Amino acid sequence: MNPKDIRTSSDPDLAGSYDAMLRAARSAEDLAIKTNTSILVSIDGKDVELTAADLIKMREKEAPHQ
Repeated sequence: MNPKDIRTSSDPDLAGSYDAMLRAARSAEDLAIKTNTSILVSIDGKDVELTAADLIKMREKEAPHQ
């Protein structure tokens, strides 16, 4: 596996693909929340199932406190 950060690529398409992957992941999370289903993600090399409730809790932690 290449440990170089893809965002530092001299190819603008490759560098921009990182943000595209983040948007795709966020979209998958949105759909899982909307349909009350789970998604499977890899965290530290381990497959982890995140339920809609888990995703909502994660979003609440991300939100700035007012």
